[in-house]
Amino acid sequence: MVTLAYLRAYRRFFVVAWQFLPLLLSYARDRRRFLLFGPSRRVSAEMRVERADTLLESLLTLGPTFIKLGQLLSTRPDILPPEYVDELSKLQDEVPPAPWEEAEKVVEAELGPVRTNFDEFDTEAISGASLGQVYAARIDGERVAVKVRRPNIEELVAADLRVIRWSLPVLMRFIGQARAFSLENLADEFARTIRQEMDYDREASMLAEIRSNFDGDENVEIPQVVDSHSGPRVLTMEYIDGTKINRVADLDERGIDRHELAEMLQRAYLQMIIEDGVFHADPHPGNLAVEDDGTIVFYDFGMSGRVDEFIQRKIVDFYIAVANQDIDGILDALIEMGTLSPEADRATMGKVMELAIADARGEDIETYRVQQIVSQVEDTIYEFPLRLPSNLALVLRVATVVEGVCVTLDPEFDFIAVATEYLTEQGYREESIKQYLSETGDQLQASARSLARTPPKLERALDRVDRDDFYVRADIEDGNDVVDLLAKRLVYGMVLSVTLFSTAFLYATEAFRGAIVAAVVSLALVGLLYQSFRKRRGIRATPQFTRHEMRQRRGRE
Repeated sequence: MVTLAYLRAYRRFFVVAWQFLPLLLSYARDRRRFLLFGPSRRVSAEMRVERADTLLESLLTLGPTFIKLGQLLSTRPDILPPEYVDELSKLQDEVPPAPWEEAEKVVEAELGPVRTNFDEFDTEAISGASLGQVYAARIDGERVAVKVRRPNIEELVAADLRVIRWSLPVLMRFIGQARAFSLENLADEFARTIRQEMDYDREASMLAEIRSNFDGDENVEIPQVVDSHSGPRVLTMEYIDGTKINRVADLDERGIDRHELAEMLQRAYLQMIIEDGVFHADPHPGNLAVEDDGTIVFYDFGMSGRVDEFIQRKIVDFYIAVANQDIDGILDALIEMGTLSPEADRATMGKVMELAIADARGEDIETYRVQQIVSQVEDTIYEFPLRLPSNLALVLRVATVVEGVCVTLDPEFDFIAVATEYLTEQGYREESIKQYLSETGDQLQASARSLARTPPKLERALDRVDRDDFYVRADIEDGNDVVDLLAKRLVYGMVLSVTLFSTAFLYATEAFRGAIVAAVVSLALVGLLYQSFRKRRGIRATPQFTRHEMRQRRGRE
């Protein structure tokens, strides 16, 4: 059995490799124009968009596992350039359902005969996804939705996960060390995520927990699980009908206030992420509906996540800092969450944040959107590069998708205004002010103590200077090997001058063989010296981010 599984994985590996071969060759030519030799080549934004489209088509061709992988990659701007993230964000988890005859075997293996367990069962699936499909049925006269895991999906996913693991060493040759770390973590995260999504017992548990958190909330409706007709591969829930949330015209016909609807949706997700710590993580319009009275209905909890208390506090700090236009507060929150490296250039990142907020703010100083801020930060995440923790990547995806849904409902929707109002109502901003005053008081006390201690220390230092007993020790940090590179260039230049003189001298004395040898050595040194100046890791200026560049990026989108 194990041998058969590996044979299936080997066969799948060659299928995947053949599908991705054109992209891999393109990436190899980026490093060396002629594969084995030649200089590197510059990749334009247009080339990235074209390659991202090719990658999207390849993922769709390879089927369920790779569709899910593409969706996960669309949440990781620390691994892929923004052009790839934008293109993969279009990836929808919608595929034709498997034949009923195959799905029926799964249902009967879990629950027993369909006719015995259900009063009615519509064998035409009402929706199909890469890992499962949903049918309508009746139990004791009540309508239910039955989610069935796609037949034989376990073997395909297991083979594809092996293929992804085997492919990592090859992929890591095309990316930097920091992104290689992120990519390896992503592979582990993806294996865990897709197995969790195939486990309907887990989905039922998450659904029930989130439903209990909204118990008594008239604005939110979540289906109840029918435990007697559910298992690891079949999930039966009450059937709740509604209008898809992005059908704006239908909502207007029913007289539903779209601005109020967007605000309710945003508040629901703020509660899930900041208050409850467990959240529905797939808020695309297919999983959100609206009842006739304006109640929001959530479907499909296969993709759901948890946020620990520390990350919850840091998210609150981030939102408050954005609302207060506190750049240092934003950077501190990103560093503490693990998104921004502590060694990052705060001045440069601060400029990025200032320009992102100013560009998104428009004429009204209070009007700006989190999606615009996040999209600007995502652009810089790939370039710096930064690492994005897996739990935070899911939160980032949710925030972006939810904001998109809200803007569809109300083009003037102000995400930050709603978030700020929510945080104020819950007392977070008041707590932040108290904490700020407390920290300020501590700093004043520390400053007073420091002022009292400084004069004696200064006097002792001046006494040592007067006695010629004052020494300064300086350590040079050279993380980019700039000093090493300058030393190599200096040595190459000195040796080259000697060999050039030797070549001329030998040629003048008619020692032609020696002159040829010296000339060859000189040419080799010229090549090495040229290559040292061609390397991009030499001395470079700090990246400059301007409003013009940001608008150019937005224009390309």
